[in-house]
Amino acid sequence: MLLSYAWTATGNRQESVPLIHPRRAAESTNPGNENMKAMILAAGFGTRLWPLTASVPKPLVPVANVPLIDRIISHLAVFGVKSLVINAHHRHRQLTEHFAGVQVFGLPVEVRVEEEILGTGGGIKNTEDFWDDEAFVAVNGDILTNIDIASAVEWHRSHGGLATLVLHDYGQFNKIVVDGESMVRRIPTNYDPGRKGVFAFTGIQVLEPALLQYIAPGCYSNIMDCYRRLIAQGIKIGACLVSGHRWCDVGTVPAYLRANLETSEAERRLVGKDCTIASGARIEGRAILGNGVVLEEGARVADSVIWDGVTVCEGVSITGSVVTSGRVASDLRNQAV
Repeated sequence: MLLSYAWTATGNRQESVPLIHPRRAAESTNPGNENMKAMILAAGFGTRLWPLTASVPKPLVPVANVPLIDRIISHLAVFGVKSLVINAHHRHRQLTEHFAGVQVFGLPVEVRVEEEILGTGGGIKNTEDFWDDEAFVAVNGDILTNIDIASAVEWHRSHGGLATLVLHDYGQFNKIVVDGESMVRRIPTNYDPGRKGVFAFTGIQVLEPALLQYIAPGCYSNIMDCYRRLIAQGIKIGACLVSGHRWCDVGTVPAYLRANLETSEAERRLVGKDCTIASGARIEGRAILGNGVVLEEGARVADSVIWDGVTVCEGVSITGSVVTSGRVASDLRNQAV
């Protein structure tokens, strides 16, 4: 049975999403910290990405035929991260197998499985033994960006405080109130895009290990709730404001499709390995075809993402959609199946 999801296309397009490629360790932009560590928060259920996450965990959904989490790791490696921990819950075995016995872009990766989901705060607390005495980075597992993480860490060190949130001006997601000294003043629960002096969380934060003493062990905890309590006690939480970068939240189906189609690979109409494309089939606009895709005679794919092993049957048209598996025997427009 095909699980489907449909949306209304808006036609809006943001600046192309960066797909950062790995560099050798010697080319790191952060030579001053030889032991920088990081965490990718990847234990969510992937509910907003359903039905894409019906068969794979969110970190493994492909972006231009490369798992999302591998692209995030390459970004961390570029900016000097040397070791990495990832928390996992939904379909965690797939994630564990993905990293078993390998280093990704030269980074040793440890996967911490949460049998019961612990939230952003609880997940970070659960990795307490992974950290040393230095500040570390935590990154949400559903963003693509080229933000300079090394510079954010240096900002954090120069301004002090137990934690720093990396913020930007992003209209619809703006809500965090910042004061004139670049400190977080309030973290409201509701977005307030029209207000001056409020910013959006990029999904990147820098934390001191000492912060973990304020998070209860072994239970669900939201890191933003922890920050709210600390701010109420007068403890400083920094606000590192960034601009001029690229950024995309890949957490919803429309955003996932946009992130794929705005890659340079999609512009060139990326076709994976061992694909079979009939002479009368057509690929139009921006498109990404995974490995082993079959386009039968008269099939048409436009502005869509087709995962590995999918067959688009004779005469079928797919427009603005994401297809994750199986044989597609009827037309699709603005759907995910």
